[in-house]
Amino acid sequence: MRSLEPLQAPVDPVEALRRVGFLLERSRQHSRRVEAFRGAVKVLRGLDEGEVAQRVEAGTITELAGIGKSTAGVIEQAVRGELPAYLATQQEEHGGPLVEGGEDYVEALIGDCHLHSDWSDGGSPIDEMVLTAVELGQEWMVLTDHSPRLRVANGLTAARLVQQLELLERIDASLGDAFTLLSGIEVDILDDGGLDQTPEMLGRLDLVTASVHSKLKMAKEPMTRRMVAAVANPRVNVLGHCTGRLVTGSRGTRPQSEFDARAVFEACAEHDVAVEINSRPERCDPPDELIELALEIGCLFAVDSDAHAPGQLEMKAYGAERAQRLGVPLDRIITTWDAQRLRDWARPA
Repeated sequence: MRSLEPLQAPVDPVEALRRVGFLLERSRQHSRRVEAFRGAVKVLRGLDEGEVAQRVEAGTITELAGIGKSTAGVIEQAVRGELPAYLATQQEEHGGPLVEGGEDYVEALIGDCHLHSDWSDGGSPIDEMVLTAVELGQEWMVLTDHSPRLRVANGLTAARLVQQLELLERIDASLGDAFTLLSGIEVDILDDGGLDQTPEMLGRLDLVTASVHSKLKMAKEPMTRRMVAAVANPRVNVLGHCTGRLVTGSRGTRPQSEFDARAVFEACAEHDVAVEINSRPERCDPPDELIELALEIGCLFAVDSDAHAPGQLEMKAYGAERAQRLGVPLDRIITTWDAQRLRDWARPA
């Protein structure tokens, strides 16, 4: 994975708007600002060739629904061959490294096992997530939208998941050898350790990330049994954000769930399930001492972005810094493997 080089003039208006949206997402700015620029991209892509320049010349670009003062300024300056001032400011303020350290691991991370699209609670369509991943130098990604019980996140029923799989197949076929789009899910771990999707549907996916999203304050012993049961399910490949904690951010803080981490990680090692190092700054999950425990036990790891927008795909840099600082061997991080090795591991014959 690499950082994007700053755009220079001249720049296409759509690319200028995309990059502003990316930088706003990357710096975790308010979603309404992001939506304005992402929405303007959709508007411009729906216009006939040459209409943008004609409207800029005529001074009618803001007559289009979804184009406001800020987005119009970016479009007008880009059409005139200038680097839009708003874009230049965002690049200067938010275009640098997200974190110091972990550079070697960032470069080695070529995949992502946990990310979301607008099919569940993500903010962008699948093709925009893929395009941004390609621009960042990734080689593959696993789309892991939520499972049906998580209604607040618009989780996918089996029927909607079937539709998504058909779309993923078409998108992946269009990419050729340049990139691999893999099918997946972030499946809820139910109270008894079961999984919130049918075995038949889970069996159709390339990879399954399983996470606890409910009853996070469950007592230690039943929570341990719940997690061990999920990890023992042969359809599970990655244990997502295992403690459920929140350490910062707009949602406030939340203490980590209580469970026997040694028992859970020993089950992960026994059943060849990777422990996720969730890179979202508000999660930073698991904490360092649990990563060290999983490392001692012999677990595999997945450094994932848990991105809900294109600009968040680069958040893997936070997880990479932690993995490198804590001495996790690169070959034990499945997001450094090539797509075929990942497939063979996730679904052995």
